[in-house]
Amino acid sequence: MNSISVRALLVRGMLAGLAAGVLALVVAYLLGEPHVDSAIAFEEAHSPHDHGDGGEDPVSRTMQSTAGLATGILVYGVALGGIASLVFCVALGRIGRFGPRATAALVSLGALLAVYVVPFLKYPANPPSVGDPDSIGKRTALYFLMIALSVLLAVGAVILGKRLAPRLGNWNATVAAGAAFVVAVGLAYAFLPSVNELPDDFPAALLWKFRLSALAIQLLLWTGFGLVFGHFAERLLAPRAGVQDGKARTAAPAG
Repeated sequence: MNSISVRALLVRGMLAGLAAGVLALVVAYLLGEPHVDSAIAFEEAHSPHDHGDGGEDPVSRTMQSTAGLATGILVYGVALGGIASLVFCVALGRIGRFGPRATAALVSLGALLAVYVVPFLKYPANPPSVGDPDSIGKRTALYFLMIALSVLLAVGAVILGKRLAPRLGNWNATVAAGAAFVVAVGLAYAFLPSVNELPDDFPAALLWKFRLSALAIQLLLWTGFGLVFGHFAERLLAPRAGVQDGKARTAAPAG
């Protein structure tokens, strides 16, 4: 793939990430923010500290739930869209005989699992008002370590599957690589420390709804990206093959 195609796919990936970010923003505002407000209300009701000292937060809650939320999700979508488009450029034609749409779907599914679902199962999302502020650095480091391990293990599973395919066949190689990935992730879960800082009296229903909404946001983000970017990539790459086939037929002698 030449540099012009990579550049064009990068731009389209960022645009697809922006479009997916808009969809995720709607879900985050409608589903996620009410649970965040409920968690903040719980913290304020149970905090032993006096919040009425006359000080004001540097950023209001209204600003956080509107402009701040939009900025964060849209920038996140554009950044991940750009990175995923580069992964698509590497994966296209190397993970099987899949076209641009199918490759985009596989990249999106793999990214959803490796970047979010696997780390989420070890360190699930908590409302921002929950947890010890002094341990936020440790919790953040563990979460990003789990992301890095998950991505590396996913890449290793793909490489393992490709090497086993000539001997075992595509299906058996895929199953073997998937099983190896699950075992390796299980070992990572076992050795990495757990983090549980939820208050004992925190509403279980609120926590469950918040985590479901967080999962729904990521699911919509990556699904939207896969569909939109797959469409863009198909229109960019597939017509070139058609044009080349047309030129070959034109150049062939009339029979």
